[in-house]
Amino acid sequence: MDIQKILTKLRITELNEMQQHAAEAISDSDGDVVLLSPTGTGKTLAYLLPLVQQIDAMKDELQALVITPGRELALQSDNVLKNMGCGLRSMACYGGRPTMDEHRVLKEVRPHIIFGTPGRLNDHLDKENIQRYGIRWLVIDEFDKCLEMGFHAEMQKLIKSLPGLERRILLSATNAEQIPQFVNMAKKGTLIDFLPEEEQTSERVTLYEVRSPQKDKLETLKQLLLGFGDESSIVFLNYRNAVERVSDYLKEQGFTISCFHGGLDQRQREDQLYRFSNGSANILVATDLASRGLDIPDIQNIIHYHLPESEDGYIHRVGRTARWDASGRTFFILNSEESIPEYVEGDVVTYAEAMPQHTEPALPRMSTLYIGKGKKDKISKGDIVGFLCKIGGLEPTDIGRIDVKDRYAYVAVRREKLQQVLQQTKGEKIKGIKTIIEQVR
Repeated sequence: MDIQKILTKLRITELNEMQQHAAEAISDSDGDVVLLSPTGTGKTLAYLLPLVQQIDAMKDELQALVITPGRELALQSDNVLKNMGCGLRSMACYGGRPTMDEHRVLKEVRPHIIFGTPGRLNDHLDKENIQRYGIRWLVIDEFDKCLEMGFHAEMQKLIKSLPGLERRILLSATNAEQIPQFVNMAKKGTLIDFLPEEEQTSERVTLYEVRSPQKDKLETLKQLLLGFGDESSIVFLNYRNAVERVSDYLKEQGFTISCFHGGLDQRQREDQLYRFSNGSANILVATDLASRGLDIPDIQNIIHYHLPESEDGYIHRVGRTARWDASGRTFFILNSEESIPEYVEGDVVTYAEAMPQHTEPALPRMSTLYIGKGKKDKISKGDIVGFLCKIGGLEPTDIGRIDVKDRYAYVAVRREKLQQVLQQTKGEKIKGIKTIIEQVR
């Protein structure tokens, strides 16, 4: 399998130093690997590139399990592998949908690699939906999260049920105090540590504090966001009901936002994340569920409406901005009873820019369409572009990111053209197939 062809397909010119070290450790040794590197440095590609070299595409069996703490990271990692175009079959398994539906897909796809959450993987193993005996590779992504006490029993059961394991790869953006014995890491394993010795967050992130005159911070948040214009921002809160409350308030004030927390069903979560990632919403209001496993570039501002509950939580929140070589800002909104947590390192300066009064929220550049057909219906990105240009009256420059799933697709279109597209495509067929086309709100 030609690595250079994969990199060209992904539009990557060369691997960074961490990725090169990881590739060598995984490919050129027979021991286990622990990879520590800050969020946003490309750890998913760092393990997938060498891993696909080790998988035998001619064998019709599952050979690698990738465990993730949440469904978003499982889906995202599966998508990275599919974009690599390396010829290996894969799928993501996670809670929130019937196990029997996944079982049908498992029988159809016959994956070489599965990305999944611990509970759902155990479920499939218990029901023998997954054949365990061919699994030689185990990857635990964000192992610090997967190996927290809440996951211990599930992780211990899962690993114990894989008798043929030969290699383990553990990845994290923070250093766990210890790896439990049940992981059975080899003594001759390799540690690749790219965590900065003293730098808690990237030096490209500027830290600000914003004082709220009232205990309720909604008005202060509103004024802060007004000053950001159409910049991409994440507002972090600690509780689902608080996310809903702040989301409802911002919508009432005219902001275009996405709302994200664990209480949403899978379709809702995908819709909300997609709108934010493709520029159809400038603001993501979320719990810390959004602090891990989301690879969304160009996020300029991280706002702590609620203070992070731990140093690790803070590091993962701020890791959403200043990814790769970009710069970013993080803001602590504090009322009179609050102060900057002691674990926050670096200079925190008072945000002195004047917050605007009586201005309108900036509208996003794009809107998102849902098309109710996908890969299983033989629909491609090219088919969608042709349909939207020919029937919807768009120019190619009016169309942004397109994601084609098995049974549906998301498409970003220029916001000013949304109503035109909805009217002109109503009742029309794409490749002779009648389908639903609607706005994702």
